[in-house]
Amino acid sequence: MKQHPGTVGRLATLRLLAQRFAFLTLVLASFALMLLGKADTVVVERLRVLVDDAVTPVLQVLSRPASAVASVVNAVHDLAALRAENVRLAEENARLMHWQTVARELDNENKSLRAQLNYAPDPDSAFITARVIGDTGSAFARSMLIDAGSNAGVRKGQAVIAGENLVGRVAEVGGRVGRILLLTDPSSNIPVMIEGSRAKAILAGDNSDRPRLNYLSPNSSPAVGNRIITSGHGGAFPPGMPVGVIASVQDGIVRVEPFVHRYQLEYVTVVDYGLPGVLPSDAQDDGK
Repeated sequence: MKQHPGTVGRLATLRLLAQRFAFLTLVLASFALMLLGKADTVVVERLRVLVDDAVTPVLQVLSRPASAVASVVNAVHDLAALRAENVRLAEENARLMHWQTVARELDNENKSLRAQLNYAPDPDSAFITARVIGDTGSAFARSMLIDAGSNAGVRKGQAVIAGENLVGRVAEVGGRVGRILLLTDPSSNIPVMIEGSRAKAILAGDNSDRPRLNYLSPNSSPAVGNRIITSGHGGAFPPGMPVGVIASVQDGIVRVEPFVHRYQLEYVTVVDYGLPGVLPSDAQDDGK
């Protein structure tokens, strides 16, 4: 069907007018919406809610593929992480099984050697856990107060540990309070040895954070990183208690970094190993 030339001309004129005034029309519409929003916010809010309700189903449909893709990507990442974790756990389990076998062999060997030597095991130890209630450290002393005393079974000379590491020993005891002499106190002298070489020494506090190793044999070759443990000499502590590691060796002075510092202490354990210790007991004090 052929259109009349006049109709075609009118359509072209309308299209040209629409193109020319499109921008002006949009500006006027925006201005009108602004006036409507200022004049009646309730109407605008309802209109916005209606538009949101109409658009929400479309957005939900469009978001489903993206959510599905994100879920698949997360699942792939989780699967890769689980595989890596399984490999790590399998390797760790293999190492643990190896050390379990070694430990069983050593345990059987120790039992056999003890039976042959008629070895007398160490007596069972008793312990008390106490809370640190005061830090009495100063420029001339390094000690702490705990909320356990003779009423709880605390005695002079007993070892004080945090975890498995030696902190110090009980120096003074009251009925409800005890004073701990730390390893860093100038009055502290602990018989120790280097774990690897078994070289004996005395760990002497000098009120610094790193006590010194004194009376170390000249042929011992201390190195940074060597572990220091108690030697058991003098009846102060049982042998093998972890103390610290050698932090520096300079000009013949060996410094030890304790495993536990006083600012880390909140709870400590007072252990009675049944040893005479280096300090007189309460009973001996009473007998004087």
